[in-house]
Amino acid sequence: IKAIRMMGNKDDRKRVTTEELPPDPKTGKRKWDVLVTSYEGILKEQKVLQRINWNYLIIDEAHRIKNENSSLSRAVRLINTDFRLLITGTPLQNNLHELWALLNFLLPDIFGDADQFDEWFSLEGAEGKDNVIKKLHTVLRPFMLRRVKKDVAV
Repeated sequence: IKAIRMMGNKDDRKRVTTEELPPDPKTGKRKWDVLVTSYEGILKEQKVLQRINWNYLIIDEAHRIKNENSSLSRAVRLINTDFRLLITGTPLQNNLHELWALLNFLLPDIFGDADQFDEWFSLEGAEGKDNVIKKLHTVLRPFMLRRVKKDVAV
């Protein structure tokens, strides 16, 4: 797997976006498999990144996009991808809306409506907190792979 980095100042990023990102004019293929950049790189070069049809978008520290109205969240949502993966140490956020924002980023067709999501998992009514937690676990199970330090050889 060939990886390239898009980091640094404006001139460094410009070199990557003009010389390394475009496909080979003869073959139409890209010379790299993976682009590694920072959140700041995404924000500063979002127009260039949005023109590419990406196979995968992998976001570490996914809590950075838990507010769907932030400039970063809006920028990554406009990147065309076939698949998306979020990595986070805090999958359950401060409130259900933040969890919805992450799930909506992953699967907007399934988790499209925040109000409906809030209704599904409302603590109001007869269901009670334990039932809501059980429903949340059922919904999240297909989307989560949880590892704790003791399970991973460091």
